[in-house]
Amino acid sequence: MSTLVSEPQVTVVIPNWNTQHWLPGCLDGLRAQCYRDFQIILVDNGSTDGSVAFVEQHYHEVQVLAFAENRGFAPAVNAGIRQTRSQYVALLNTDTVPRPNWLLSLVETMEASPPDVGCLASRMLELDAPTVIENAGDILSWYGSARKRGAGEPAEMYNESEEVFSACAGAALYRRVFLEKVGGFDESFDSYLEDIDLGLRGRLLGYRCLYVPSAEILHQGHGAGLAHSRYVYLVTRNRLALLLKNIPSALLLKHSWTLLYGQIYFFLVYKRPFHSLVGIIAFLLALSHILRRRRIIQQQRKIPNEALETMLSNDLGEIPLREILEHKLRTRISRQ
Repeated sequence: MSTLVSEPQVTVVIPNWNTQHWLPGCLDGLRAQCYRDFQIILVDNGSTDGSVAFVEQHYHEVQVLAFAENRGFAPAVNAGIRQTRSQYVALLNTDTVPRPNWLLSLVETMEASPPDVGCLASRMLELDAPTVIENAGDILSWYGSARKRGAGEPAEMYNESEEVFSACAGAALYRRVFLEKVGGFDESFDSYLEDIDLGLRGRLLGYRCLYVPSAEILHQGHGAGLAHSRYVYLVTRNRLALLLKNIPSALLLKHSWTLLYGQIYFFLVYKRPFHSLVGIIAFLLALSHILRRRRIIQQQRKIPNEALETMLSNDLGEIPLREILEHKLRTRISRQ
């Protein structure tokens, strides 16, 4: 596929894998955008549900980059990004419906922001309950947990633009220079936590992320997700790689007990011990590669430990393990 001669200001990259049923909502939403200086690249990861033929028949404006197999989210979006040289890159999940002002709000905000703002987070609303937040920016904790800011809360509580840790790549806008400086998405992550990893590497280089409440999009959470067992494997492996690769040694040591608790917590609550162990083994097998990447990232880091420490949350963001165990104990006693 050749690069367009005249580049628009924005490229919207949409990774797709067997989600043809979601595509009309997403692509019709893009057709209805008030902002028009953009092109769309759909990167298909070896779909077998007719996605490519459907898009080629009904959405002639969409460029399709098709792979023979599922390469995962990170490799797919990187491939799409490499196709063009637009000033900005928007990433969009197939299980979304962007509202007409979505892209206009993001572009106007980026144009008005200083260069250290590398990415923007959308106000993602529940598809079936549009008055409820699905994601208003991502949060990373010292437990290693990553969660959606505002998930399940009334949308009216998130009407103000503010700085957030990072953006959910399901609906975000990035400066191309930011993506180039950070090095794009880490393709070894395949899927899950790759956007948190990108955001953290950007933070280490001094970039910031802003939440844009006027950039509204409807999202069916995990509508295009993987089976739970593979999710556990990938997120376990990627969480460990994310922490070791990016967190400075002094902070790893300082928060070691919190980080250890987090890993034990997720090992237990996922209830997939085999897949958790496979994820840990995969992390250990990739250790030499992770350490090489760590050396480069730490050498390029521009912010002090004190600044980074305040960016991560001290809240696990999940039900404490003690409460889970107490609930199970009470349930078992009541059944006796």
